Amino acid sequence: MAYPILILAALFLIFIYIPGIGFSAGGARRWIRLGPVAFQPSEPAKLAVIFFLAYSLAAKKDLIKTFSPGFLPNVLIPGVIIGLIMFETDLGTSLALASIVFLMIFAAGVRLRYLLGSLALLGAAIWVVVHNFKYMMDRIMIFVDPWKDPEGKGFQMVQSFLAFGSGGLYGVGLGEGRQKLFFLPEAHTDFILSVIGEELGLIGVAGVAAFFLVILVCGIKVALKAKDLHGQYLALGLTFMIVFQAAMNMGVVTGLLPPKGLPLPFISYGGTSLMVNLIAIGILLNIYIRENEA
Repeated sequence: MAYPILILAALFLIFIYIPGIGFSAGGARRWIRLGPVAFQPSEPAKLAVIFFLAYSLAAKKDLIKTFSPGFLPNVLIPGVIIGLIMFETDLGTSLALASIVFLMIFAAGVRLRYLLGSLALLGAAIWVVVHNFKYMMDRIMIFVDPWKDPEGKGFQMVQSFLAFGSGGLYGVGLGEGRQKLFFLPEAHTDFILSVIGEELGLIGVAGVAAFFLVILVCGIKVALKAKDLHGQYLALGLTFMIVFQAAMNMGVVTGLLPPKGLPLPFISYGGTSLMVNLIAIGILLNIYIRENEA
């Protein structure tokens, strides 16, 4: 089912631009509405790419070090999905998915020079996109110095810093935070960790980080013990999908990375993201059960 799922994911990403089906929210056109159901197709697209790569890399295990049959299709086909997502100006999800692709093909054993060449092309593409969309360049400038415009473009980052600073070591108490009350934008989605930092302090944030560290360790263990290559690649891709997105979100809210609009898995508000991450955990558990039945 890897190819049908991948094609369906690409079609959903195209449906965004069909009037009456795709719609805008928060200034971006990234959602689809089918009757009473609304979802963000870039989220299931990540699963589709991982399904495809796990199948393709396992099937081409003897050709993986070759350029044309081994490396090129495993970059170009996911590249189409990444391009469609980047066309939505969703740079954060594009970068997250590209990182998953590179990790999986690296783990499969592709030649390093192929990887470095494709990374150079990706960097050039990102440079072109950033320089052609003013709001992306503004995000870079905000990242460099949010205090330059604390009441304008840097407002969200400054309020995030204030939330963490107010929380200190132990926090002000669960539910007692004030930054979420009309001060911190997107407090329930992308910047939920700032609220946790204010209310539960450094200890609460460390607990969230430890939660994702447990997922990383357990996911890698599942991948290493999987019975076949397909299970190994699938477990690795799904684990990295969850953990890398969490790391990127934490980096953004703490000012270590430019704002990207990525939710914190399992914690941020958002039905599509939650559903996709729950599916990923379900598949990881399935691989674990199968390896213990052997």
